Amino acid sequence: MELLEVYASRIRRRCFNETARRHAAWALALMSLVGSLLKEQWPLPDSYFNNKKNILNVYFVKVSWGWTFLFLLPFIALTTYVATRSLSAVFRRLGALLVGTAIWFSCTRVFMIVENATGACYNSSTVLEIVAEHTDKRSCITGGFFWDGFDISGHSFLLPYCTLMILEEAAVAHFVRFEKPWQKHLINALTLSLAFLFFVWIFMFFCTAVYFHDFSQKLLGTSCGILGWYITYKRWYLTPYSPGLPPRSTTKEGKRGYSK
Repeated sequence: MELLEVYASRIRRRCFNETARRHAAWALALMSLVGSLLKEQWPLPDSYFNNKKNILNVYFVKVSWGWTFLFLLPFIALTTYVATRSLSAVFRRLGALLVGTAIWFSCTRVFMIVENATGACYNSSTVLEIVAEHTDKRSCITGGFFWDGFDISGHSFLLPYCTLMILEEAAVAHFVRFEKPWQKHLINALTLSLAFLFFVWIFMFFCTAVYFHDFSQKLLGTSCGILGWYITYKRWYLTPYSPGLPPRSTTKEGKRGYSK
């Protein structure tokens, strides 16, 4: 447990801090821009990570919102309760996960609609002969053909959004003191789990930028992810009728630390 505390403390100081929260959106936008330019001008050689069947893509990125939701739910619940001693505050803050789910679902649906509306079915990616009987992507792919439409990058959208949300929520650990050892141990374990996701999301976001999609598809996807974070955490969550921001101070009871 001592080692768990040491690593969790380092992560909080070096990654989940105010500086990272202030500059992360700009850093992610720059990463997308530089990676996209690199792909267009100086393509990188094939590697394990431009294979869509790589382990990080299959088991993590494809269900990135699920992983983010899974670890943020207990983290938000415990830190909010310790900080406020209010179950109503806990349920209100957990509303941020419902909002995130709505943003994820809505944007991915819109991306699919755009791709269907702008595309056509072809014999293959090399033989551009239109297969007229298939008018949507699902039936085209099911029929063994190739659909070519404006495919806004879902990874470029969701990975920055999840990264920024983790940064916003994890920063609360700097302001909360835990009375009981089990609370501290659980938060340390969740902090390290969120840090693992944080680094995987950033790494795979960079891989998306340098290996996949067209420049405009990635730029639009990244913009949607950053905009979703900005509208919620920088605007809407500042108002009374919202899930609110993570607590930045604690109640009198919450300030009592525990003794080993």
